[in-house]
Amino acid sequence: MDKPTRDQLKNEVQRLRGYWHPFHEGLLDLSPDYLQAYLRFQNAPAEAGNLEPKICEFIYIAVDGAVSHLYASGAARHIQMALDKGASKAEVLEVIQLTTLSSHMTLEAGMPDLLAAMRAAGQEPDTALTPEEAARKQSFIELTGYWPEGADGLFRYAPHFVDAYLRYAEIPYAEGPLPRKVKEFVRIAVCASPAGPEPQGLRRHIDLALRHGATPAEIADVLQLSSAIAIHTCTTTIPPLMEAAVQK
Repeated sequence: MDKPTRDQLKNEVQRLRGYWHPFHEGLLDLSPDYLQAYLRFQNAPAEAGNLEPKICEFIYIAVDGAVSHLYASGAARHIQMALDKGASKAEVLEVIQLTTLSSHMTLEAGMPDLLAAMRAAGQEPDTALTPEEAARKQSFIELTGYWPEGADGLFRYAPHFVDAYLRYAEIPYAEGPLPRKVKEFVRIAVCASPAGPEPQGLRRHIDLALRHGATPAEIADVLQLSSAIAIHTCTTTIPPLMEAAVQK
């Protein structure tokens, strides 16, 4: 790739991505064709125009900030970009709160296995709910649209924890300013992250997003945006490669 074309590519990265990172510089030097392919991959959802620019940033905040990834510099960058694109602090806070709900997947993965193991050991689980517990369960479902798998068992085996567990999820659904389908976009993003995909949660939140008016094209763009964090392999490895090459 000749220098004018490389300069044009650099300008395009800065215009479309909003920043220039050392890994961009490294790829421009080592593999400009790959940098060009990366730009097309990253920019496709924004180019499609199905999601507002600030919502694209919400997805990046979620996948960068999720406990499965914790890419601090990326989360900080996209928080600033979301604010620059018109997001409110309350909206960004809700994205963060919804992102922390990956904690529910630990219980959803573990509680059914605990109950199954009890049965295998000859201990029949007691998951019958009292009227008060059934009402608490119903209020959660009415607010969020779902019930975490195995959560009936929490009433019996973690009674000190169950209300805190449910309330933790209820606050962003009850108090957050994001439209309901956007809440589900955030949950989809976390469940779809290549750093730790959660197929069960992904199916649930795709279904809920559709029920709340999302289009298939919008959801497809959320998935594309979520997949884009795989480029962080390059953000963490290309700069050291460039440094090592200089030292040699």
